[in-house]
Amino acid sequence: MLYALAAILVLYRLFCLLPSTKRAVKEEKTKSLAVFLGSGGHTTEALTLISALDFDRYSPRTYVVSQGDSLSAQKARDLELGKATTASPPQYTILTIPRARRVHQSLATTPPTAFYSLLSCIYHVTFPHGRARASFADVLILNGPGTCFILCIAVYVNKFLGLSGTRVIYVESFARVESLSLSGKLLYPFVDRFVVQWPQLLKKAKGAEFHGLLV
Repeated sequence: MLYALAAILVLYRLFCLLPSTKRAVKEEKTKSLAVFLGSGGHTTEALTLISALDFDRYSPRTYVVSQGDSLSAQKARDLELGKATTASPPQYTILTIPRARRVHQSLATTPPTAFYSLLSCIYHVTFPHGRARASFADVLILNGPGTCFILCIAVYVNKFLGLSGTRVIYVESFARVESLSLSGKLLYPFVDRFVVQWPQLLKKAKGAEFHGLLV
C-alpha cells in the first residue's frame, strides 16, 4: 500500500512538471543561456541560432559539448570572439560531458555509458560552475542528437527536486522536413517550447511552433 502511494505521488509530481502553455514566465533583463552543441551540422545550426541573439541580454552562456568534440568547442570560442567588444567582453563557459553513446557503439553496451553521461549531467546541472549562479541556466536550447535527451532528463531531475527552473527549448533540425527526428520524438513531451523549421511538421507535433527557416 505504501509503495503504491509513493508511486502515485511520484507520478503526480512528474505530471505537475510537464510543460504548460498557460504557465507564466517571469521576464528579466538578462537570462543565462545554455546550448548543447551536438557536433557537425547540429553544432552549425545551434551556433547559427544563438548568433542572432543579443549577447548582452543572454549572459553568461554555457556551451555544452560531448567529450572529444574539440571542433564544436573551438567553433563556440570563435563565435564568442567574433561577438566580443571592448565594452562587453565575452562571458561564457564550455562544459564537456561524456557521450551517451559513442559512434558505432553497440546497443548492448550503451546503457552503462548513457547512465554515466546522465550522472555527469545531473552533477553539472545541480552544481553549476561558479557559485554566483543560482542555476545551471535560465534557458537551455537543444537541437539534437541523442545526448541532448540525457541533458534534458538531468534538468528534470533537478526540477523534480525543486532545485532548478531551467526552461528547455528544442529546435528541430533544418534537415527534418517530413518527419521528426528520434531526439525530437523523445523530447517533445518534456520541453517548454518545441520549434520546427518546416510547416508540415506542425501536424506531427501538436503545440509546436513554426517561425520559418531559422538557420
